[in-house]
Amino acid sequence: MPVDPVLRSLVIDRSSPVPLYFQLAQHLEHAIDTGEVPPDTMLANEIQLAAELGLSRPTVRRAMQYLVDKGLLVRRRGVGTRVVRPGVRRPLELTSLHDDLAAGGRSPTTRVLSNSIEPAPPDVAHRLALPPHASTICLVRLRSADGRPIARLTNWLPTELGGLTTRALEEHGLYSLIRAAGVMLHAAHQTIGARTATSEEARLLGETRGAALLTMSRQTFDDRGRVVEFGSHVYVASRYSFELSLRRP
Repeated sequence: MPVDPVLRSLVIDRSSPVPLYFQLAQHLEHAIDTGEVPPDTMLANEIQLAAELGLSRPTVRRAMQYLVDKGLLVRRRGVGTRVVRPGVRRPLELTSLHDDLAAGGRSPTTRVLSNSIEPAPPDVAHRLALPPHASTICLVRLRSADGRPIARLTNWLPTELGGLTTRALEEHGLYSLIRAAGVMLHAAHQTIGARTATSEEARLLGETRGAALLTMSRQTFDDRGRVVEFGSHVYVASRYSFELSLRRP
């Protein structure tokens, strides 16, 4: 099925506060989810899409990358951009570790190790869609469950998300505080991995050097398509695991 008829039904609202790339991404995401654009459909290249929609090429590129990050599209150099089969998608709950522990009957406690304004490292600035070395809020926290350290959490946020006091961070989950500030969390891109603990991490988490750690990075978007948080966390593998629910397409 050609994509052109789907794109012809897209109405770009240039007066809306919603970024143009996110309007395009949401339109295509809906078309993919409903089957209007089926798996294995090849999309036109960015130049053609930009010309057809009257958008700039960077706007179209950002929309495509957003859908790639969500697992809806795959890009192949020399081949093009293709809609992937939905069986690889996994549901994601936008909850914080604090809330997950409390919901599971555990007793979460938090020690804030750092709460400061710092220049974003280049990779973090890229993840937050900010200029290199832009000022960001950098949070480093030690999360414990039932009195035992379970994770070291490192989060970077744009400076406009101020008001995150150390006291509030020790009493509430980060996402609860972000929502309380009026930000509607919409989607996230999450990567899970594993490695061994450094000496510093082992000391902080009450483990031996070289102990197994789970790693998780998460890029979180609000309902306007803006990146509002990037987190890079490590968890004690012997006391924590990730659970993913897979759905049949």
